[in-house]
Amino acid sequence: MSSRPTQSTSTLSPLLRLARFVTPYKGRLAVAALALVIAASAVLALGQGLKHVIDAGITSGNPTSLNAALAGILTIAAVLSVATYARFYLMMSTGERVIADLRRAVFERILTLSPAFYDATRTGEIVSRLTNDTTQLQMVIGFGFSMFLRNLLMMVGAVALLFVTSPKLAGLVVLGVPATLVPILLLGRRVRRLSRASQDRVADVSAHVDEAIHEIRTVQAYVHEHADNEHFASRVEAARRAGVARVRQKAWLIAAVMLIAFSAVGIILWIGGHDVLAGRLSAGELSAFVFYAGIVASGAGTVSEVWGEIQRAAGASERLLELLDALPDITAPANPTALPARLRGRVTLQRLRFAYPTRPESAALADFSLEIAPGERIALVGPSGAGKSTVMALLLRFYDPQAGHILLDGIDIRQCDPADVRRRIALVPQEPVIFAASVLENVRYGRPQASEREARAALEAAHAAEFVDRLPQGLATELGERGVRLSGGQRQRLSIARALLADREVLLLDEATSALDAASERLVQQALQALMRARTSIAIAHRLSTVREADRIVVIEQGRIHAIGRHDELLRQDGLYARLAELQFLHPLPAAAGA
Repeated sequence: MSSRPTQSTSTLSPLLRLARFVTPYKGRLAVAALALVIAASAVLALGQGLKHVIDAGITSGNPTSLNAALAGILTIAAVLSVATYARFYLMMSTGERVIADLRRAVFERILTLSPAFYDATRTGEIVSRLTNDTTQLQMVIGFGFSMFLRNLLMMVGAVALLFVTSPKLAGLVVLGVPATLVPILLLGRRVRRLSRASQDRVADVSAHVDEAIHEIRTVQAYVHEHADNEHFASRVEAARRAGVARVRQKAWLIAAVMLIAFSAVGIILWIGGHDVLAGRLSAGELSAFVFYAGIVASGAGTVSEVWGEIQRAAGASERLLELLDALPDITAPANPTALPARLRGRVTLQRLRFAYPTRPESAALADFSLEIAPGERIALVGPSGAGKSTVMALLLRFYDPQAGHILLDGIDIRQCDPADVRRRIALVPQEPVIFAASVLENVRYGRPQASEREARAALEAAHAAEFVDRLPQGLATELGERGVRLSGGQRQRLSIARALLADREVLLLDEATSALDAASERLVQQALQALMRARTSIAIAHRLSTVREADRIVVIEQGRIHAIGRHDELLRQDGLYARLAELQFLHPLPAAAGA
């Protein structure tokens, strides 16, 4: 994540950087601006109508003039109403469109970021920025800016009309305007800083909720509800304190501006009253002057209030820009090498050295070399943390090694577009990933353009068609979040059907049967046999059945290859594999016993 801006950063610079999302709607904004000018002009014209009602109607005792003045005011009010509707609708609907575009852009960017980014960033933090921060921006773009400009425009117009009405009194008003700017300048930056802190604490709350809900079964199984409630309460309290601090500063800002502004109006009214008594000013002129002075005062209060919201939106913009500015660690070269239309499936790992970005001092792989022939079945075996999953992550280019090369059919994958590499590799994880969508959408996830008939053929090959047909809507059945409506074996067979339909040359299996009962394992193993046929497959093995089917077993320890061979050969060596087989595969080791 990029570093946070310093306090010297311009208040509006983060918002201005997001202006590219507004420019496509400049036509709508131009019409809204015209409506804003008409509405502001109508409000200012009401002051002149008030002057005529008093001087030409009430004071003169002429009913006809009073009627005409009232008709003029009603006409102005109607114009104001229509213009206000147009301004509000156009600005708010444009705000909705801008935020929709912004959310799409942020989501598109976060999907491109490498796993290394997510190693250091909480999911809830990202969700908070994509929802809470964009909502804050939406209010400012749709409502705040137009209110700010409307009141600023009315203030400028009101000041001009003050000079027309009474230059002496207008001079006093102008002298008082700088006084209202002092609290805005002094407190505005503090409001922005506190707004950023408040949004960070809200993100902490979102992150905790996201984690607790996703792992609700573990929370309840360990009776951890009370502790989670306390942790959540502490984060909510931190968010409350940050929010109160922001509100306190904003309240001081608004109160100070209102006090200064309306005190100035009172003083001016007192001076103007003496001018009326002395005959230097008419009652209508004083009424109009007070009306315009009130516009200046209330406008100053509104501007200061909206300025606080703009400061808060600037904090939200900074957090969104951090995501938009984040660059993926794994990118395509300027002129990527194209892989063949169909790979043979030869995989070559040459002297790999790799350490995760979060643990740079600890090598996950060191001097790791392996040649895998097309169509060969490889089983990776080793203790936890040996580097088995790291091999798969590097093959998928989730990370790049610090040294060494990975070749597909002799082509270094660093020279290829990562998306092109990943289109040639199918992954069946240990914990199957099922999305909150229909069966058909889940199976077609790796090949959305596949027909329903092709999807059904993949389900049949994966021994999944029998249970899919029993679902209420068959292929159209919605599976719920993470496939909660399916058993573990059913989820795994659906995951295998997805890999079958994707039809990719290299297959990665993170021991797809390790958490299944015997009956489910038998069905999944049959599905895997169909999946691995004529494909290069690399499997992380935890079950004896997996290693016995492998052409070669690669034993890994501390990021290095310890031994390579077939099951019986490695057992006879009575080394690390024999110990792992006894502990991990629950094998009695008869060969080792007779050694």
